Amino acid sequence: MNLRGTRTARRWITALIAAGAVVAAVLPPSLPAEAAATGYEAENATISGGVVESNHAGYSGTGFVNYDNVTGSYVQWSVPSAAAGNVSVAIRYANGTTVDRPMDITVNGTLVRGALSFPSTGTWDTWQAVTFTVGLTAGTNLIRATATTANGGPNVDKLSAGVPGDTTAPTAPGQPACASITENSLLLSWGASTDNVGVVAYDIYHDGNKLGEAAGTATSKSLTGLQPNAEYRLSVFGRDAAGNVSTSSPQAICRTLASSDTQAPTAPANFATANVAGNSVDTSWTASTDNVGVTGYDVLGAGGSVLRSVGNVTSTTVTGLACNTTYTLTLVAKDAAGNTSAPSNARTVTTTACSGGVPSSITTVSTGWTIPWGLAWLPDGQTAIATERDSFKVFKVTLSGARTQVGTVPNTVTTNGEGGLLGVAVDPNWNTNHFVYVMHTAAEGNRIARMTYNGTTLTAYTSLVTGIMKNRYHNGGRLAFGPDGYLYATTGEAQTPSLAQDKSSLNGKILRMKTDGTPAPGNPFGTLVYSYGHRNPQGIAWDSQGRLWEAEFGNSQYDELNLIKPGRNYGWPTCEGTCSVSGMENPKRQWSVSTASPSAIAIVRDVVYMAALRGERLWRIPLLDGENTGSPAAYYVGTYGRLRTVVKVPGADQLWLSTTNCDNNGGAAAGSDQIFRITIA
Repeated sequence: MNLRGTRTARRWITALIAAGAVVAAVLPPSLPAEAAATGYEAENATISGGVVESNHAGYSGTGFVNYDNVTGSYVQWSVPSAAAGNVSVAIRYANGTTVDRPMDITVNGTLVRGALSFPSTGTWDTWQAVTFTVGLTAGTNLIRATATTANGGPNVDKLSAGVPGDTTAPTAPGQPACASITENSLLLSWGASTDNVGVVAYDIYHDGNKLGEAAGTATSKSLTGLQPNAEYRLSVFGRDAAGNVSTSSPQAICRTLASSDTQAPTAPANFATANVAGNSVDTSWTASTDNVGVTGYDVLGAGGSVLRSVGNVTSTTVTGLACNTTYTLTLVAKDAAGNTSAPSNARTVTTTACSGGVPSSITTVSTGWTIPWGLAWLPDGQTAIATERDSFKVFKVTLSGARTQVGTVPNTVTTNGEGGLLGVAVDPNWNTNHFVYVMHTAAEGNRIARMTYNGTTLTAYTSLVTGIMKNRYHNGGRLAFGPDGYLYATTGEAQTPSLAQDKSSLNGKILRMKTDGTPAPGNPFGTLVYSYGHRNPQGIAWDSQGRLWEAEFGNSQYDELNLIKPGRNYGWPTCEGTCSVSGMENPKRQWSVSTASPSAIAIVRDVVYMAALRGERLWRIPLLDGENTGSPAAYYVGTYGRLRTVVKVPGADQLWLSTTNCDNNGGAAAGSDQIFRITIA
């Protein structure tokens, strides 16, 4: 066992572990969940390969457990629960080394968190809490934390667990405000939430991505590691010990200061290319220099679009290139202040041909849109139905691009984020029943509704499915009929990650239903739920074998393309991207969120086309034998901005593709969005 050091500071920090990301916040001298949770001291638990000690300050109870430095040492707590349900669990620990000490978390012998990170806390006297959500059964539950490396586990003080059955969410926090703004930090403050039991934490988001969290007793948080001269659109959400999350606070829009470092790195020299293939090329260069330090390089294509970003290295393979396409590549260096060098020398390469068809032309079909979201074709393949997210309007659009408003969807509200009027689907029997289906945000949550469209006017609103929680972000929203004739819908987890694993919840799921909104025959759980463990699923489409593919927003690391099978668990919030946890499905492809942030997908000749928002490109992913996928290739990188929806044109090897440049992230003027036609040849 290590001889563990002396106390240098007395502070309490809480950390949220979600898909491998660690976010810390300063807490008062008590575990924040204690007001709404029960604490179980480690020294009173079952211990294997460890010893109770008290030679460091700041612990609770009579001591803490010092894990032996061996794989397999563990602490196991007995946690009673009067009812079954999901609860928030926090393990309070200290790790005075610089190495992570991951542990497997099991509940009643079932692995629920694999190799959960317990990173350095700085000293053995500095305590942090790793928080996660688990499902408990009625009765006594055995929660075990087992060291997975030869370094053993950290010092563990106690485990705190919430109480199942609390379903009341905190109230929305008050208006946030920014102060003490610097180049890379700011102080965010907000009005406190209230809760029937107690607020244990606040989650802070920039648009749909979590930046940090603070204790439930806090009303401010210092955000660090921000980019200079960048706009941050910040929202705060209250959370209780049972995992209930409030609706969003109002938004605070703040900009960091410009950097005082204005000197750009020198231009990279001797930029060279080699090994050109269908989707990739190897590149190398001589390093740049900088007055402070080079932090990375971008390989650029036409118009300065970023094809590849890397750290401070001198070679990389640029992937995701389009087949049989000529590229003129340059390289720029970057520093921490965001200064960019002049470009390197240019290199021109032509990739080799690919099979399966590729985008061969793109033309504008229709202009004047403001955040078009859903697209669906009438059976004749001559007219499409389109929705606008924030105006709640519904249009018909002909093949020639003529558009006519046919109505609005009643009961729709915005979330000032990703909610509003979302997906649309046309009944396969529209010629006889004239039914269309929409997914939208309403006052109480997200709904799936049916309306009648007679070719001219949209009428007869009927709500089919309610009980889908909403939030500012993570609302899902895609609708489509499968080859089996049933209606499928994607739902986000409404910024409450535990809902994705709760099979009794409709959030964080793919739903499958009859046209009256009741569960389709053969659904795996006898409910609407078809698959679960999703964060914010967006695109769905079927290949020639009738298999369902899905595109999904990740949090901060990886976006996913998944092959969906009934009843399967797709991992969120335990997994973001590939993590190989037993019982959870890995994606067939994954991307960094900066190059994807996917929305809709369409399939033409067994090739998936995936629209990317933040990535501002159309990804092409061929489907190969079995469940394999070929190398992804990117088209239109940075050319048309944020790409939202892509659908196949009936009876043709063509796609319609829409932009979403009028939203907060795009910042374009209303009416700037477009719909394009792409021919696959």
